[in-house]
Amino acid sequence: MRDGGTVAVIGGSIAGCAFAAAAVRAGAREVVVLERTLGRLEDRGLGLCVHDERAAELTATGALPAGIAAHRLVRRRWVVRDGSGTGTGAPSAGPAAGGRVIWEQPFPFHSYHWGLLWRGLRDGMPAAVDYRQGETVTAVVRAGERAEVRLGGGGAERYDLTVGADGYRSVVRRTVCPESRPHYAGYVCWRGNLDARRAAALDPSGGEWDDAVTTVCFPGGSCVVYRIPGPDGPRVNWVLYATPPPGALGLDDPASDPTSFPAGRLSPELTEHLAGLLAREFPPYWAAVLSLTEPEDTFVQPIYDLETPRTTSGRFLLGGDAATVVRPHNTSGAAKALQDASAFETAWREAASWDGLLRGYEEARGPAGRDLVALARRLGRAQVERTPPWAAMNERDVEAWWREQLAGAAGIGGGSMEPAPRES
Repeated sequence: MRDGGTVAVIGGSIAGCAFAAAAVRAGAREVVVLERTLGRLEDRGLGLCVHDERAAELTATGALPAGIAAHRLVRRRWVVRDGSGTGTGAPSAGPAAGGRVIWEQPFPFHSYHWGLLWRGLRDGMPAAVDYRQGETVTAVVRAGERAEVRLGGGGAERYDLTVGADGYRSVVRRTVCPESRPHYAGYVCWRGNLDARRAAALDPSGGEWDDAVTTVCFPGGSCVVYRIPGPDGPRVNWVLYATPPPGALGLDDPASDPTSFPAGRLSPELTEHLAGLLAREFPPYWAAVLSLTEPEDTFVQPIYDLETPRTTSGRFLLGGDAATVVRPHNTSGAAKALQDASAFETAWREAASWDGLLRGYEEARGPAGRDLVALARRLGRAQVERTPPWAAMNERDVEAWWREQLAGAAGIGGGSMEPAPRES
């Protein structure tokens, strides 16, 4: 577009930083980021992974800055408890303490620390972006051919385009898709991370698993464990999916607002439930590793999903979790947000008008987001809600089960943004 225009990006985390940078690269005259949090976003000590091919594509588009710390992963090991030892104390000696491997598959990903990834995106943001912290947006409304953003302090500002990058409780989505809201999947993930040096003393393999994601499988749930870089050295990140005790979180009411439970605030009931899962279901080594996690580094995240019938309306556009809430089983959240920003930049460069930009973005990202939601639902049902008899399965059984869950999808981690070649 020749007219650079003005853009407001609501939300200043990973998606927000990526969209703001994309808008500047595409030629926006003014870009403002409105982030409600006053604190340090980089303190969020969560792990995430990006597929190697997605990372290469995103680096080429400029959406993923080079030089951000990452840990290389090459394989995924699916393990079950084999009955050798009990409890969460010192694990039994030897590799058996880590469980019995029922399948190993390639896993070409790099893992990141959420805060370090965000900091890399924030530091790489063009100086032209006006990034405002502590700025709460209460509503967005249409104002003729523009978008009005209403602020918590009582003021209002108008822009040519407003991007909702404000997460699963998006204010912008209420205007674009008021009928859409996240749905609780019926289970949660316990998340935690710890200093990898503490886990090293327990490792019966001598560090042979450093390049692997380990998935611990048990009836009614699963848990992924992998290394990530950290501000002060490597860390072990883990995500355990299971059903919480009945009524423990008060999420059974479908009208309840989506929420999460901050680190360090687990109730005694949830803490006891987690300890029981580790003692009953986990190989001794992995139970011992997770038990090293400090309470302030442990929290519960209810699992939601959401698909929207559209990602644009008027002069509003949705990106990242504001557009689709995808269960984490896909390992695609960060890549999807960065892909959304890349598609936004491409649509801007190819469009002759605002309407053309919004139409191009919807065509590129609407179907892609809905496909990710559908795949994540299948994976969630298979790995938590309707788990197979893991311990009775061999490698061939597990591989066939996995391909059945993919149902034709190429794999996890999100798809390529490049169109598939047409058959001649």
